[in-house]
Amino acid sequence: MQDFPKIETERLILSELKESDLPLVIKYMQDKEYSDFTSTIPYPYGEEEAEFWLKITKEAFEKRKGYTFAIRDKSEKIIGAIGLHDEGADKAEMGYWMAKEFWNQGYVTEAAKAIVDFGFKELEFNKIFATHFPHNPASGKIMQKIGMELEVVLKQHLKKNGKYYDIPMYSVFKNKD
Repeated sequence: MQDFPKIETERLILSELKESDLPLVIKYMQDKEYSDFTSTIPYPYGEEEAEFWLKITKEAFEKRKGYTFAIRDKSEKIIGAIGLHDEGADKAEMGYWMAKEFWNQGYVTEAAKAIVDFGFKELEFNKIFATHFPHNPASGKIMQKIGMELEVVLKQHLKKNGKYYDIPMYSVFKNKD
């Protein structure tokens, strides 16, 4: 796979993150909830953070270790992002975020189904997993909607703002056996 893949769904286009997306990403990330609900998005979030994110996503793709897709509407405006990160041993971790104005419309579920399909068929992963903070149950519901099942609760797995959190981990397998 030389070029970054492009995936189309009924309502979305999943494609490479571009520098021209960064002003909207910065605008979306001004809500502290993104930092509260994720382990990797800082607050405050500015140009430096956005440029760093773009840089590491490009480097991960070049090394074939990560595939971060911009989630776009059909006009190709970025409305979120979703990615798979190769953890070795034929498994990948999925992560995502969606601009708040597009929450509760099924976009992440639609994108996640396409990404899991891509991960199994194109990248030949056997297992795709995802985690979420317990105070973000909507993320866990998305995981369940795409066929993931709770595999384990990782005790005191993440520390955020001085507090340890038990983190649910959901998984789906290429072959259900």
